[in-house]
Amino acid sequence: MDEMFRLDNQLCFRLYTASRLVNQAYWPLLSPHHLTYPQYLVLLVLWEKDTQPVNDIAKRLYLETNTVTPLLKRMEALGLVTRKRGKEDARQTLVTLTEKGKGLQQALTDVPLTVGKSVLCESVTPETVPDLFRMLDDIIGRLASHPDTP
Repeated sequence: MDEMFRLDNQLCFRLYTASRLVNQAYWPLLSPHHLTYPQYLVLLVLWEKDTQPVNDIAKRLYLETNTVTPLLKRMEALGLVTRKRGKEDARQTLVTLTEKGKGLQQALTDVPLTVGKSVLCESVTPETVPDLFRMLDDIIGRLASHPDTP
C-alpha cells in the first residue's frame, strides 16, 4: 500500500477530527443555553462589534451568506438577534444583538477557558498556543486565498 494513502498520513483527517472533537467539547457548555457551536461563533463576532451586515459576519466566519442566513433566522427566533434591512442600502441586512444575546456573553464567560483547558496536552501548552494559532492561521489563509489551488 502506498504510504500517502494511509489514513494516518492525511493532514485533512487530523484537522477534521480535531475540529469535530473540539466542537463536541463545546456541546455541554452551550446546550444549557440552547446554542449550537455555529450560533456561538456568530455571537462571538457580534460581541466584538454589534450591528453588522450578514455579509460581514459570513466573511468573518469563512462561510457563505446562504449558510449564515438560516442560522441567523434561528437565532432571531430564539430572541438573540434582530435582522433589519439597511437604511442606506435596502439590499443589505443588518444583524444586531438583543439584550438576551448581549446577556449571554456574561453567562458564557467560562466557555473559552474551559474548552482551552480541554485542548491542553503534552504538545499544546499555554506557551505553544500562539505558535499553533500561527500555523492554523497560515493554513486557513492559504486555503481561503487559493481555494481551488492545491
